[in-house]
This record gives sequence, structure tokens and C-alpha cells, in this order.
Amino acid sequence: MMPAYFFAHGAPSLVLEQHAYTDFLKSFANTVKKPKAIVLFSAHWEQTTQTVSRAETYDTIYDFSGFQDELYRITYPAHGQRKLSDDVQALLAKNGIPSVFDDKRGLDHGAWAVLKLLYPDAGEIPVIAMSVNRHLTNEQQYQIGSALAELRERDVLIIGSGGTVHNLRRLNWRAEGVDAWAAEFEGWLQSKLEAWDTAALFDYRNQAPYAQDAVPTNEHFIPLLIAMGAGSRNRQAKLLHSSYQYGNLSLRCWQFD
Repeated sequence: MMPAYFFAHGAPSLVLEQHAYTDFLKSFANTVKKPKAIVLFSAHWEQTTQTVSRAETYDTIYDFSGFQDELYRITYPAHGQRKLSDDVQALLAKNGIPSVFDDKRGLDHGAWAVLKLLYPDAGEIPVIAMSVNRHLTNEQQYQIGSALAELRERDVLIIGSGGTVHNLRRLNWRAEGVDAWAAEFEGWLQSKLEAWDTAALFDYRNQAPYAQDAVPTNEHFIPLLIAMGAGSRNRQAKLLHSSYQYGNLSLRCWQFD
């Protein structure tokens, strides 16, 4: 069965960078079975009702400013698969999760920057973009992923794209090491994920050290809980990559079997 994954998408410029994490992303496709489709939850698409893309072809959204000119010339014209969009909505409904379709919105950088590194040929694999909702409980986020878990049996790759330590105000653009508070938060998170301690994870704001520093707002953390929920049948979490930029911007990949 196809695992589910969480990928940190870092800064928008990730797609232009060369370091250990981008090397990992570029080699990822060689380590897994080729998926028949991708269902991707991006931290940069927020809606109060779960929204499922039903686009035929995606525009590329440049939802950032002040970066290299080259970044604004990158496109990722992925295409959708409306039958799969319908199936996604049906699975959500089966589990009591209301959803709506969107057939116009393109892919934001939380989606295309990661996909461009994982699967450079945008026409190769259909993509279904999914929104996140910061107003749900952490248990509800997990349940959204769990509702879609059976897609993995059909070789559909479920991806959550966000960031586990993501505080733009605490970035140090000249830092070479990792801030101790960020490493301590990630250490706590790793221990709870590997133990599949959902009770602690759902209460991370109260239990995790430096939670407010690591997760000042939860939209980037949500995709981790959704991807984890998609792995709720076997409950096995594996850290595939860990590195940092700018002192505390976490670049991690988790696999959920």
C-alpha cells in the first residue's frame, strides 16, 4: 500500500536551492512506486469548508513577493482527474466530513514547489489539490486523513505540505546551526509520532516544549496531522529527512505506513 507523506515546503525559493533536502526531494521518486495520482493538502490554501480541487489543468500561483525573478518564471501546469475528485468527496462524505469543489484555483507554492522537485514533469501524474482549515480540532484534522486512507490501496499518493517549525519572525537568515528551542520541539514531536501518541499530539500546544514558538499559527502544522491520519491503519511513522535553514525553519519529511 502506498505510504502517505508529510513534506516541509520551506521558503518559496526551495525549488531553486541546492542542499541536502532538495537532493532528497529530487531522488524521492526513485525510492517509491510511481503513484497513479497525488492528493495534496497545502498549508497555503485555507478554507473554512474542506475544498477539493476539480480543476482540469492548474495555473501556477505566485503567492509570495520579493524573491528571485527566476522563481516567477517557473510553471507547473499539472492536470487534475475529476473522477478522483468525486471519489475524494465521496469518501469524505462517508465519514461525515462536508466538502465542496473548486474548479478554478491553481496550485500555490506549497504545492507546486514540492511537486516540481518530486515529479518535475507536471503532466506525468494527476494532482488533486486540497485545502486546510485552521478552525478544526487536531483530532478532526487527523480524521480527514483517515477518511482518505483507502486511496492508498489504489496507489494514490497522499501528501501533506507544510512545516513543523515555521515561525517567520524567528528566522535568522545568517544562522548556520539550529536553534536549541526548535530542536527541542522537533525532538518531542518525533518521539510522539514514532510512538503514535495521538493524545499527546492532539494536545501539542499544551504539552510540547516551545510549541508557541514553533507553531505560532497552525496552518503549516495541519498537513502533518492529515498525513498521519492517512497512515492510521498501520500506525507506523518514519522520519526520512531532517535539516534546518535560517536557524529554525524545519525541513523534514515523514513517512506514514
